[in-house]
Amino acid sequence: MTDELDSSVRDLADIPAVEVISRAAVMLMSSAAEKLGLADADPDSSPHRDLDEARRVITALAGLVTASVEYLGPHAGPIREGLQSLQRAFREASAHPDEPGKGPGEKYTGPVH
Repeated sequence: MTDELDSSVRDLADIPAVEVISRAAVMLMSSAAEKLGLADADPDSSPHRDLDEARRVITALAGLVTASVEYLGPHAGPIREGLQSLQRAFREASAHPDEPGKGPGEKYTGPVH
């Protein structure tokens, strides 16, 4: 077990920071999409839809993107666009949408319309 852990740590040490951040962002984006039900043909009836959980994941993604945007280089644009798409999808999925600037992650990104 210790050898596996040491190997994992060494492997992470060899990965550039931008790739670690990008992978984390993609994982958060995928999780948010699942929790919004976007992986199902009909998101409104998705058994995976959980807007409370989606809000948390989108907010975490927004914090990560905002804090690391200067390091993302050419990855920044697509990751920001993905975040904004998830924020808009959340607003559309909400029975009572948040006011602009109050939605998930918008305290970090600013209002998303």
